[in-house]
Amino acid sequence: MNKREFIKLAGLAGVAAIANPSGLFAGEQHKDLLAAKAPFELPPLPYAAGALEPNIDQLTMEIHHGKHHAAYVKNLNDALKSSPLASKSLAQILSAVTAAAPAIRNNGGGHYNHSLFWSLLSPTKTAPSAKLKSAITAAFGSDEAFRQKFGDAAKGVFGSGWAWLIVKKGGQLAITSTPNQDNPLMTHLAKEPGTPILGLDVWEHAYYLKHQNKRPDYIAAFWNVVNWEKVSALYEEALRK
Repeated sequence: MNKREFIKLAGLAGVAAIANPSGLFAGEQHKDLLAAKAPFELPPLPYAAGALEPNIDQLTMEIHHGKHHAAYVKNLNDALKSSPLASKSLAQILSAVTAAAPAIRNNGGGHYNHSLFWSLLSPTKTAPSAKLKSAITAAFGSDEAFRQKFGDAAKGVFGSGWAWLIVKKGGQLAITSTPNQDNPLMTHLAKEPGTPILGLDVWEHAYYLKHQNKRPDYIAAFWNVVNWEKVSALYEEALRK
């Protein structure tokens, strides 16, 4: 393949990713993520790195995915080499990990959180399903109240961490947050365990190049690129568990 053919194919791949914002982890692919075992691999972005402009800038996406997430994958694989969790699936690793295994906790969480996060973003406008919209209204009163509460959780994370919309055991929706790279699948560590269906990375590296110290501006921009089709699919999947 010559250089011209490679560029043409890369361009077509980018167009296909933009046309399919549900991306790599839609539907069954999310189950595949949780079922995967070591050695773990860095997933490709399901859209071009600059596709979320102007809400999330291209350079941030390139560094966030290609450097930060890649480091979590490498460090997780290294940490698992001497761990009894080495043969377990990612879901089993997350549910079993404790504070006694910080390298697996931090890097396993970092890999899952980011793999999910990329799929929760979309360069095209989407809307929640009627079923999810009804559940949000039932749980929080209105979409506006939900966004306010979720935004408050994201703003309230001291330092680095994540804000989450989760489905609790029994099917109820709830909003929670976790420090660093913890997530609600870590049953030994999460203050409110559940199945994540929406997450927002509020580490400074996720927004500092564009928004500097203005986390509220980043949170506001996030709502413009949420992949509600993906969130709706995850909601349905969580209810079936």
